[in-house]
Amino acid sequence: MTISYNWLSEYLPAQEDPERISKILTAIGLEVESLESYESVKGGLKGLLVGEVVACHPHPNADKLKLTTVDTGSGSPLQIVCGAPNVAAGQKVIVAPVGATLFPKKGEPIVIKAAKIRGVESYGMICAEDEIGVGESHDGILVLPAHIKTGSDAAAYFKPYHDWIYEIGLTPNRMDAMSHLGVARDVCAYLTHHEKKEYKIKNPGNAGIAGEKSALSFTVSIENNEACRRYSGISIAGIKTGPSPKWLQDKLRAIGQRPINNIVDITNYILHDTGQPLHAFDADRVAGKKIIVGNLPQDTVFITLDGKERKLNKEDLMICDGNGEGLCIAGVFGGIHSGVTDETQNIFLESAWFNPVDIRKTSFRHGLRTDAAMRFEKNVDISNAVNALKKAAVMITEIAGGTIASEIIDVYPSPEPKAEIVLQHRYLKKLSGKNYHADTVKKILQSLDFEIIKEGLDDIRIAAPFSKPDVRLPADVVEEIMRIDGYDNIPIPTSITISPSVETNNQAYARKEKAANYLTGLGFNEIFTNSITNAAYFEQAELDNAVRLLNNLSAAHNILRPSMLETGLESVAYNLNRKNPDLRFFEFGKVYYTPKPGSYEEQERLCLYVTGNASGFSWKGKTVKTDIYYLKGAIASIFQLLGLSNLNWEPLSLARFENALAVRYGSQTLAELGTVKKKELLRFDIKQEVFFADIRWEALQKLLASHAISFRQLPNQLPVYRDLALVVDHSTTYQAVEAAIHRSRLDKLEEIRLFDIFESEKLGPGKKSLAISFTFLDGEKTLTDKEIDAMMARIMKILEQDLKAEIRKGA
Repeated sequence: MTISYNWLSEYLPAQEDPERISKILTAIGLEVESLESYESVKGGLKGLLVGEVVACHPHPNADKLKLTTVDTGSGSPLQIVCGAPNVAAGQKVIVAPVGATLFPKKGEPIVIKAAKIRGVESYGMICAEDEIGVGESHDGILVLPAHIKTGSDAAAYFKPYHDWIYEIGLTPNRMDAMSHLGVARDVCAYLTHHEKKEYKIKNPGNAGIAGEKSALSFTVSIENNEACRRYSGISIAGIKTGPSPKWLQDKLRAIGQRPINNIVDITNYILHDTGQPLHAFDADRVAGKKIIVGNLPQDTVFITLDGKERKLNKEDLMICDGNGEGLCIAGVFGGIHSGVTDETQNIFLESAWFNPVDIRKTSFRHGLRTDAAMRFEKNVDISNAVNALKKAAVMITEIAGGTIASEIIDVYPSPEPKAEIVLQHRYLKKLSGKNYHADTVKKILQSLDFEIIKEGLDDIRIAAPFSKPDVRLPADVVEEIMRIDGYDNIPIPTSITISPSVETNNQAYARKEKAANYLTGLGFNEIFTNSITNAAYFEQAELDNAVRLLNNLSAAHNILRPSMLETGLESVAYNLNRKNPDLRFFEFGKVYYTPKPGSYEEQERLCLYVTGNASGFSWKGKTVKTDIYYLKGAIASIFQLLGLSNLNWEPLSLARFENALAVRYGSQTLAELGTVKKKELLRFDIKQEVFFADIRWEALQKLLASHAISFRQLPNQLPVYRDLALVVDHSTTYQAVEAAIHRSRLDKLEEIRLFDIFESEKLGPGKKSLAISFTFLDGEKTLTDKEIDAMMARIMKILEQDLKAEIRKGA
């Protein structure tokens, strides 16, 4: 929110320093993010003087230059070389003497120095209007009227506007501070409380109006009372559109608004002055001199002020004429056929209250985030509609030359009562931490326009002003009191009392910490990506069950992610584009989907992203590249760390992956991993392999919660190791070998580990050799060679029978 110091000061009964105002605003919860000086003419024309050219002769050494003598009122005329074609003796001009700084419309500031130009000394510069920032022309020097006093400051003639501009970080509930009047009300309340004397805002804008009250009468009908609870209007005849006066243009430019014409500028002024949006219609274009507030049929075509055709939603509130034709999208944007133009002579001025929910939906639906819409959607002061209308009407008659041509129309079918709230003093102390005196509470609330209904020994009943529609609860009132008192004045307690909480899910948190710490130790970095992503990443089958956003802020963020692969690849691509090729990421996040229309579900996942090298260059040897096996090992270690073993690794076919695997525990799938296909990587302009794993963390947590942990004594015996080499068909997977070995049902077999794969023509066509290590252990006694040989023989027999394996005897 942008606030002008000069504008704000017009409401304050006493002049305050801009810095002090800044501190007050921050203290009352209107955090000042910046305070900057504003100048309509950069530099403020400081150091520039009005001079008179007393002599002008051709330059002795240049045909296009003139040698002038300029009186600046200092007693010693200046010799200045000038190249302007229109310079002549007797002119009053703007002079920049030596040492002055020019701030031209284009380019960098220029410090004037004494210079020798074609052999002649020059002690200043006679300026064109673009060189001093007051215009665009560079055709010649700026010639002033002859009556201007020689030697006077240029700033005294041009009167450049100077202001201080506050940028305030407003919270969404503070609609009352979205105007200079609202901010001034808060500042006066603060000063009243802290200076111990009453400060009241000046000029609340309750102007009287007069004119021909029946020359241009309108009627108003509200068909949708929920969307429009109050509609006020007035007719003004004989206006003349044109540029606004300088003071009005200066005020608007200072807060970042572009002046358009006097009528539009006045409505913008009232918006920022009082917080009430207004709209002006060309009265001669309103059929039947009737205003109808209601809705039009679905997909009705309406052309807005920007010339675009828009199809209306049946929920869009419209302002229509007597024929039912749309004039304006209520509270959002005007129509092209009813707006004020240079030819407009009569206007109908609107001031209304529209439902915030309806306005916000319409604004986002059509992508029209106007100043009016942003105020209506935060709720405006319904009691201020007529006052703002009166002030605008008076300004229009004074500036645009019109006359009031109708009575004020005010359709307010069901006047809204003020919200009544009971505040108990002990509740105020409990919530604020400070013991406020009852008189202090009363004065603060009255300074904020709260109405005191009843005072009791232990409480106070108040009515909240319409300017604060967010104040509905005792806690809201406490906030208002604390704001005006100043958050810095809340004492720090000497002791803190807390209620100990009982952790109901500490094991789940501990498992997450354990997994995160392990991955961090393994060299992974944790990332956090946006759960809102782009629907263009996904196929239609996935989008059918996806959660779409109704009011997305951008086209690239329009869906809640059904998969975490894409958002992670965005992070991978971001790092690769910045010369960071070796990446190991992990992320705890959620995916979202709709199992059936109208229902929504989310699932927590742990995802791993690996690309590049697992280790960098070293004097010990070459780098080690990451691959699917590196990722598989990390996942196996995580499951082992969490106490889950006997996992099954099964090949899987997934659309986005090559060499995909599913990790199962019994019949339940706990994770999927694979190599991301090149087609997917090209979407993100990734040119190196990426390996991805998706662990269903929520399902894993549920399984672990029901998984009993068993303990056993450490064995007194040492394990025995045996190796076995076997030749199998090239198509035989290690998984098939492992499954065959498990079918031997040897309870003394502790571990099976593949440690080598050998392929050669010497083994025979279509053959490969697998080298496997077996670990045997009996916790009660030392295993004998005979027992171990028997178990190995059993294993070899199963492998020969089930897989047609050939045992390599020389291994």
